[in-house]
Amino acid sequence: MIVCNRFSFLRIFGTLLLLLLPMTLCAQKKDIAQAREYIKKGNNVDKAEQMMRKLLTDSVNRSNMKIWITLSEAVRKQYELGNEKLYLRQKYDTAALFVTAKNMFSVMEQIDSIETQLNQTQNGKYKYRDKHADYLATYRPNLYNGGLFFIRKQKFSDAYDFLNKYIECANLPLFRKFNYLEKDTLIPQAAYWAVYCGYKMKDPKATLHHTYLALKDTAHHMLMLQYLAETYKLEKDTARYLSTLNEGFDKYPRFSFFFPRLIEYYTGREDWKSGLEIANRALSVDAGNKVFRITKSSLLLNLGFYTECISICDSLIAEDKEMAEAYLNAGLGYFNQAVELDKSTGVSAKRQQSILALYRKSLPYMETYRKLAPDKQEKWALPLYTIYLNLNKGKEFDEIDKLIRNTKRT
Repeated sequence: MIVCNRFSFLRIFGTLLLLLLPMTLCAQKKDIAQAREYIKKGNNVDKAEQMMRKLLTDSVNRSNMKIWITLSEAVRKQYELGNEKLYLRQKYDTAALFVTAKNMFSVMEQIDSIETQLNQTQNGKYKYRDKHADYLATYRPNLYNGGLFFIRKQKFSDAYDFLNKYIECANLPLFRKFNYLEKDTLIPQAAYWAVYCGYKMKDPKATLHHTYLALKDTAHHMLMLQYLAETYKLEKDTARYLSTLNEGFDKYPRFSFFFPRLIEYYTGREDWKSGLEIANRALSVDAGNKVFRITKSSLLLNLGFYTECISICDSLIAEDKEMAEAYLNAGLGYFNQAVELDKSTGVSAKRQQSILALYRKSLPYMETYRKLAPDKQEKWALPLYTIYLNLNKGKEFDEIDKLIRNTKRT
């Protein structure tokens, strides 16, 4: 039986490491030499890339510049060969070419980072920075084009990665001399499309990441506010949601997104007065807009301003005989007055006649609404039931009573 103490074990282990290290380095050099041979001949270039990436899985090699440079040459060669095939109209996967371009940027960015970490500079100059930056600058537009390519394919996660890398070049020391943030007029558009991808993925972090730059894209500013509003709603950030809706409505009152969501927000809280303020703001921009007018009539109805509500509805009906909502609001305007008067204290023949008169005025509106919107029974059935009952319309009452009963059974 062999017994060794801790010191002896460590000494033996250390000796084994020393013996294995030359073998490891030899194998590493052999792989690098083989990869470079593949690159030089222009065949098995993808295999050369795989060999270098395999070496980099070992943490000991993570800062080995020879491996990184060989990897960059392998990726670069793949890109150039693919680009050549497309130029010669030979069969090649366009998506793969874009991915290779992105990989090329990632590898060369990492080389610049390693040079910084190792402080391998001479008189403040990097060995590879300018050469790599100049080379990548030529192909940087393909990051933008790759983003749009994947958007068309509805691969929004991939598209975002490309656009994000295109934008982030502006913040990297590798590209500092180009001053992209000041000189690249395409960055706001790239930022907009990145936001769009985040929005489509329902990823708030991705959506909001490039907001500042995206808002500079004046061509898409209106849509940007929409995406931001929906993202804030998704995050349950009510203050920002409401603020963005108001900003969008102020700047683009006719756009179909902001107005209805502001109305929805206030009516959902039964804040009819705030909703009415929004409707009036909208009508100050476009007084003839039917959507704004019917919305105002609904808000007036809920506030109990029945005369003004009915007046708006009548004007809408005069313009459009098929506008179902106008008949409903006008009919309810008269109906609600009758119900409120019926609830008041005191009984008199005059008051009863007033109630019946209001029901008679409501009736044609409600019946027309029923014809125009037969599937909206929950809105017209009970008012018509009450009207027929009070006006002693036996046949109509029996029909609507039967309808309501059957509905309850189902």
